Amino acid sequence: MPASTPMDPRRFWDNRYAEADWAYGCEPNDFLREQAQQLQTGEALCLAEGQGRNAVHLATLGHSVTAQDLSPVGLNRAERLAQERGVAIHCLCCDLNDLQLEPESTDLVVAIWMHLPPDLRARVHADAVRALRPGGHLILEAYTPRQLTLGTGGPPTADLLIEPDQLRLELQGLDWLVLREQERWIEEGPYHRGQSAVVQALGRKPQRN
Repeated sequence: MPASTPMDPRRFWDNRYAEADWAYGCEPNDFLREQAQQLQTGEALCLAEGQGRNAVHLATLGHSVTAQDLSPVGLNRAERLAQERGVAIHCLCCDLNDLQLEPESTDLVVAIWMHLPPDLRARVHADAVRALRPGGHLILEAYTPRQLTLGTGGPPTADLLIEPDQLRLELQGLDWLVLREQERWIEEGPYHRGQSAVVQALGRKPQRN
């Protein structure tokens, strides 16, 4: 989900996550669910995680999960969802501008709908690759600029969307197991619903020789 808006980002997301309904549902993203089931468990980091649906799903699979978001309201919902599902997650409330990732510190990085201004996005992507241990994986789904014509979710401006070729450039250092652009039906709460133009990526950091 996007982590930047034209207005004060924290206020925007606090307001959205305070709504009675789950903004993007309380079940995991379809692509994450599909790809995560084949991965070994380990330490996982979910970026721009919002209300925690993906982090909680990974925890139910046995991962030790950190959920990062700038909204304390969203992360409070994430903690409650984890309790309801009988798992534990660690919540990290901070802006991605301020996030410092240690090299080779995690086995899995997840970025579902993490739509950022281009300069910040490129830095976060590069940091995410460095943060992966050899053999670790990155799972990502994002809207492409074609989404603007569909209007079924995501940011309203093209600079916050990403082309597959740009994604490949920003995530150099990964071997691609999946990197595809497609249109697919999405139904994730009230804010992601309908035919959608997306890029999906599953990358693996090579093992050392």
